[in-house]
Amino acid sequence: MNAKFRYYTKQAGITEDYFKVREFFIKLKYDAFSYARWDWMTTHSYLDKASVGKIGIWEDNGAVVGIATFDTTLGNTYCLTLSDYCGLKEEMLRFAEENLSSNDNFAIVIPDNDICFQDIAARLGYIATGYREYDAAFYIDRTSTAYDLPEGFYITSQKDKLDLYQYYRVLWKGFNHELNGEGPFTFSREDELNATAEMIRPNVDLDLKVAVVSPEGNYVSYCGMWYDQEAGYAVVEPVATDPDYRRMGLGKAAVLEGIRRVGLLGAKVAYVGSSQQFYYSIGFRPYTSSTVWKKRK
Repeated sequence: MNAKFRYYTKQAGITEDYFKVREFFIKLKYDAFSYARWDWMTTHSYLDKASVGKIGIWEDNGAVVGIATFDTTLGNTYCLTLSDYCGLKEEMLRFAEENLSSNDNFAIVIPDNDICFQDIAARLGYIATGYREYDAAFYIDRTSTAYDLPEGFYITSQKDKLDLYQYYRVLWKGFNHELNGEGPFTFSREDELNATAEMIRPNVDLDLKVAVVSPEGNYVSYCGMWYDQEAGYAVVEPVATDPDYRRMGLGKAAVLEGIRRVGLLGAKVAYVGSSQQFYYSIGFRPYTSSTVWKKRK
């Protein structure tokens, strides 16, 4: 094995490097950073496009075997390798320190079961913090996906009718932007272009972008599902419910409908990056956790 380093392309969006890295994440199976997270980041409107060229990749015979990357914006960093290449992680961490920090704000996210990487980080002066990331799993063949909807509400998907306005509307409301004082929802031409880039791209199944529609015709809950048959698992991201329609079982319905659909496609498990009680209450189980490590001051 002779892995060689190079920088990721400086061009953001769907590129040859995007596909090469995505193939790596498919081989990696589920880890602290997944193919779905990569897809979501690559076309997200919040992506720090000027920094994508700072991402480091390691290749062996032209195939990506490791990556040091951020998630959308600089800050928390992820160093991941295929199992035969974990010896690269010290080199990767040193690279990340030099290239992926933002105003001296640098942290490395390490899975709690990766003792080898913890040893490397500790040797380089890092300590664990109280900040953690959690993953939960829904085992489709062991857990019911049954749900009920109130009268007048129904399920749709972006395949049934592509509605980018309603998609952005439910995310704006569901992520509490209005409640936090950021103003009412608006939908500009720029928003439309961003939503199109997020939704109309390679490796997307619009039938898995599920929404609950109110009697008034608005999306009031949304669940984005990601599934790749080669990876063998599905990912839930994002989930949002309009505050005016919470505690009605609508978020549960959107998520379980999405899981039901990926189950029909062959998925045996769906993961979500969360430890919220909402997910445990509808059938998810704790799966893994990671901790944010920072340099000792």
